[in-house]
Amino acid sequence: ASSLPLAFSCIVYFINHRYDGVQLWDLTDYFTRAQIHDFVWWTSLISFLFLYPSTFNLLEIAAVDKPKLHLWETGITRITRHPQMVGQVMWCAAHTAYIGSSFMVATSAILCAHHFFAVWNGDRRLKDKWGEKYDIIEERTSIVPFAAILTGKQQLPENYFFGELVKVPYATVIAGTLAAYYAHPFMQAGSTLVGY
Repeated sequence: ASSLPLAFSCIVYFINHRYDGVQLWDLTDYFTRAQIHDFVWWTSLISFLFLYPSTFNLLEIAAVDKPKLHLWETGITRITRHPQMVGQVMWCAAHTAYIGSSFMVATSAILCAHHFFAVWNGDRRLKDKWGEKYDIIEERTSIVPFAAILTGKQQLPENYFFGELVKVPYATVIAGTLAAYYAHPFMQAGSTLVGY
């Protein structure tokens, strides 16, 4: 229950300090603001499609339910065994490219390092719990998106898109992502009022 208030305070701090440090680059020297906006928006939307339905139990993600060790080989797991890591790296890459501050580089490095550790630890925990069953899944999936598919270790079934990939939680994620996008001005104004 304490994770949600802690996440809120971290988000407020991030919003208030995202331009701190040294400005390392400014993409407006090369692209229009509209082009940069579209890149960040679409990358972020796709990143959340990886980040959140990876468990298909939003209560686990929100730390309401205790996370469980799932052994899946369907849906997004056919593309990557660690969709949350992929989503986090995509979100960090887009926002770091856009903001270009040393604070943003450091923040993204820490977030990505956390998820890289989770890849190692998650695989270790799955191996400990499932043993040989995990070995089979590991052989047929990949950490790098699409690597298992490109090497022929994994095949997408004919009904993959509508049969496995499109699930009800995605509607929730898309709605939440749109809400967060339109709430950005309010989040920034509210964070400024907190003043830390």
